[in-house]
Amino acid sequence: MATTVTQAFREFRQSLEITNLQTSTVSTRQQNVRDAIAAEMAVLETFLTGSYRRHTLIAPLKQADIDVFVVLDPKYFEQNGQAPLLDRVRRILLKTYTKSLQTSRNGQAVTITFTDFVVDVVPGFNRQGGGYLIPDPIQSRWIATDPTRHVDIWADANKAHDGDLVPLLKMLKAWNRAHSALLRSFHLETLALSILKNVNISDFPSGTPYVFDKARETVKYQLLDPAGYDGSIGGYLDTSTKVNDVVTRLQAAYDRALQAESFDKQGYPRSAIEKWQVIFGEYFPTYG
Repeated sequence: MATTVTQAFREFRQSLEITNLQTSTVSTRQQNVRDAIAAEMAVLETFLTGSYRRHTLIAPLKQADIDVFVVLDPKYFEQNGQAPLLDRVRRILLKTYTKSLQTSRNGQAVTITFTDFVVDVVPGFNRQGGGYLIPDPIQSRWIATDPTRHVDIWADANKAHDGDLVPLLKMLKAWNRAHSALLRSFHLETLALSILKNVNISDFPSGTPYVFDKARETVKYQLLDPAGYDGSIGGYLDTSTKVNDVVTRLQAAYDRALQAESFDKQGYPRSAIEKWQVIFGEYFPTYG
């Protein structure tokens, strides 16, 4: 509970953090997944990636996806072997994780659903020239990417914003989760990263509506991987209807944020906090 907008955002920021105990559990799961696959395939390395490694994962962990990247020996690589590779990894994991296995929604990973959180196992190969190749069985292609480079880019950007970028990204992800999660996590983060480049984040009550405002237009256009690889990050928004749905939610968030700012300036913190609650959902503290 909070009596000022400043206090509310401070508590909001804290509510999105993952605990140290959860961090330890994630590390153990990564090693167990590696051991399960390494029992039958030659594994060069494994590492945690995604929002967990970019430090933008938000609580509760039960609603999060933890990405475990498994780099395999190149002897398993086949030009048209995207689906067979994922099938093989899935069959291996089924021996250890006997249920709750499925393919991730983008088709590029094997998903293990635990009672406390979900793990996406992403198999891939070292790429000549740097980075990695991961399977895309839906389009029968190998996608070039480098999640380790993303970690560096996010860390540098967060440093340039005096440590305020990562918590702001988490707040935006809380909004997205509270309003149908139409934007994929990496897409939303990359949108905000590009919008906030060379922009000063004076505070979170002004920084979040700034992104809502600019994203209404930015989301309509192709957004490339900041690590320099080809392909549109927002390609899953492949119809005007999907894009318009996102724009509608961004517009609603922006309008409500302006109302919240107006209430606060007029000396009505309760009304301001209640409006922010509509934007960010249960993550945002109540007035009192």
